[in-house]
Amino acid sequence: MSTSSYLVQNAAVLGGEPTDLLLRDGVVAEVGTGLAADGAEVVDATGLVALPGLVDLHTHLREPGREDAETVESGTQAAALGGFTAVHAMANTEPVADTAGVVEQVWRLGREAGHCDVYPVGAVTVGLQGERLAELGAMADSAARVRVFSDDGKCVSDAVLMRRALEYVKAFDGVVAQHAQEPRLTEGAQMNEGELSGRLGLTGWPAVAEEAVIARDCLLAEHVGSRLHVCHVSTAGSVQIVREAKARGVDVTAEACPHHLILTDELAATYDPIYKVNPPLRTRADVEALRAGLADGTIDIVATDHAPHPHEDKDCEWAAAAFGMLGLETALSIVQETMVDAGLLDWAGVAERMSYAPARIGRVADHGQPLEVGAPANVVLYDPSVRRTVDPARSASLSRNTPYRGMELPGRVVATFLRGRPTVLAGALV
Repeated sequence: MSTSSYLVQNAAVLGGEPTDLLLRDGVVAEVGTGLAADGAEVVDATGLVALPGLVDLHTHLREPGREDAETVESGTQAAALGGFTAVHAMANTEPVADTAGVVEQVWRLGREAGHCDVYPVGAVTVGLQGERLAELGAMADSAARVRVFSDDGKCVSDAVLMRRALEYVKAFDGVVAQHAQEPRLTEGAQMNEGELSGRLGLTGWPAVAEEAVIARDCLLAEHVGSRLHVCHVSTAGSVQIVREAKARGVDVTAEACPHHLILTDELAATYDPIYKVNPPLRTRADVEALRAGLADGTIDIVATDHAPHPHEDKDCEWAAAAFGMLGLETALSIVQETMVDAGLLDWAGVAERMSYAPARIGRVADHGQPLEVGAPANVVLYDPSVRRTVDPARSASLSRNTPYRGMELPGRVVATFLRGRPTVLAGALV
């Protein structure tokens, strides 16, 4: 659409009273009731919740190298359909995003696609091999202005390397996002360790393998005075470790993934690899602890860990299947189901955990701002009253590995605006 002005009428901003928003020239120009259109395209948002555009700190877009699973184009289309106006693209591409050249390539692909802003995450170590630090400073100084660094998919298990990375990123206010998985404790691991893993004959993945790394890294971050972010927290023990570290004043933030808020390890009994994910699905007690931690702010954000895989990498026996599941298009619905409808969060809390906080952690200035006059017009309009059945065939992703296929979930993204331009309108890509 060519118009540069949209008048959003009767939107419940953060679930509050009906309000009009005039989006003009990329910013929120006016906020009030009974605003005049003045030539703007009118969008009737009666019954819809208006939120600031969502920000995902943990997305796998696969490009370059695995365009059979996802591309920046297809992944950002999925992001827009999920209400996201910015995503952070993880570094485990082929080649790995461990140089200024690769992160700039991903950043430019995001700008060309135009569905949402793409902020590359730089690798902590060269080739994700955990042997020597990557070009952290060069990536930070590149056109992509990388501020988040992670070897996600692998743990920075060497304590000396992790300390050096934490010290290095302080120079440009960066953050190290750790994939907490002690490798020796998870060799050959397939699912959560417990009675069920023994009964199914699948090698167990103990909670302590995650918790030990988080505890160590909180101590390292405290020692050097640096920022630490913990990816995909999945156990009750991890929540408690982060809670205690924050109480001591450690500059640590943490994320929970939608699938860890709703699914449990009991689904592994089906031997369906759609439920194989890293870290694994945990127990019902862990799920409840994650929800409580997200509600009280111990866990700062929801991040999707959107991990697309082609059909052949998932449609096989459990042990051979790839870890990971889709998440961008269903994240807001899962949060509504597990947190809002359960009375644990209101819509202002959702905005904090899915927009404001991830933007702060990622040092993203143009996203995660309240819908006030002068703010960037990054807006999602969401209908919480409808229910929909998840159909993988309708996904914008090139992959189909959603664990929610056939599940009825609440809510639907009706519109997403990126700097006042609709990328999704009436629930469809523009």
